[in-house]
Amino acid sequence: MFFHYRDLVQVNNKEKLLLQFASHLSKVRAQKQLSIRQLAAASGLEYSQLQRIEKGKVNLSFTTLITIAQGLEIHPKELLDFEFD
Repeated sequence: MFFHYRDLVQVNNKEKLLLQFASHLSKVRAQKQLSIRQLAAASGLEYSQLQRIEKGKVNLSFTTLITIAQGLEIHPKELLDFEFD
């Protein structure tokens, strides 16, 4: 289910949303059969930064989202295509 901006406004718990995104990112990366280190190399991001993102510890920027998508060789909207509570 793809979410819209108006739905995000209703999200009160940012931490929960970050954890849900982190879980989705981890699944997408696993489907691409990439380790975090491999994604770091492919995207040019630091391993530790990706590790923190996948743990839901980082509220990443738009440009970081684009960079991750490029490393995964997917359209950025695929990283935002997840269900959230």
